[in-house]
Amino acid sequence: MALLAFTWSDFAQQVVSGLSTGGVYASLALALVIIYRSTGVVNFAQGEMATVTTFIAWSLMNHIAYWPAFLLTCAIAFVGGVALQRTVIRPFEDAPVLTIVIVTLGLALIFNGGSAWIWGAQVRSFDSPFSTRPIHVGGVAFSIQDLGIIVVCFALVGLLALLFRFTKVGLALRASAVNPEESRLVGIRVGWMLALGWGLAAVLGAVSGMMAAPIVFLDPNMMVPILLYALAVAVLGGLDSPVGAVVGGLVFGVLLNLVSAYWGFVGGALKLPFGLAVILVVLLVRPTGLFGRRSVRKV
Repeated sequence: MALLAFTWSDFAQQVVSGLSTGGVYASLALALVIIYRSTGVVNFAQGEMATVTTFIAWSLMNHIAYWPAFLLTCAIAFVGGVALQRTVIRPFEDAPVLTIVIVTLGLALIFNGGSAWIWGAQVRSFDSPFSTRPIHVGGVAFSIQDLGIIVVCFALVGLLALLFRFTKVGLALRASAVNPEESRLVGIRVGWMLALGWGLAAVLGAVSGMMAAPIVFLDPNMMVPILLYALAVAVLGGLDSPVGAVVGGLVFGVLLNLVSAYWGFVGGALKLPFGLAVILVVLLVRPTGLFGRRSVRKV
């Protein structure tokens, strides 16, 4: 097993690149956490929803500039997430968890097939608003694209934190997720709060897809491995912890980058199994994740 030579400059570059990919994973993991907190179910269609919105962004960018297309795509994703919850998910609210899981798996297949039917199965390039030109800091070259992705993902997480902490809608969303029955008693429309949660999760997925597409290229299966990484991140941080999703995403992105850089045998083919191995290890050692809450039952 050959290890690559260690230098601080290479290490710093790998860390920054890992933070960039980790920000993408954290965005999608946060979307999974938002829905899991409110429904108790992992939305396996989250990646395919992100793929569809990324294709919509690609179509819009053929006619308008990047950032207007970015904002318009986020708005479309939000409306689509709300509509999906109200029309497809809501009738199954009282159904067993397994039923809702099967519904999300069915949605994933529908979105995957639909994106291939509408836009085709060929791989496309996706424009990035950030240059790939490096910035040299103390002998270390950082990509502007990596730094830009980190800034966008952190800004989105920051806006969500402000929403949940300092607005009435955010407080109602948190209350609905923690205790829906008591929330209804104080007049909160829990059903619409769940729909808003799906809308916010769809926006997070859209941003994740638009940040990832310039790197991995755009095709109907683009988000499949990213969803698995995001699931590993959500499990690592705790499926009920938004903070865990963000911290877990950054840690996992850096860890994956360092492992693949310094352990040559972990290349592109073994990155995905490594992510799945993380899920298994965390579930064995700490099933609730690093920041997850332990459930307490009275005997």
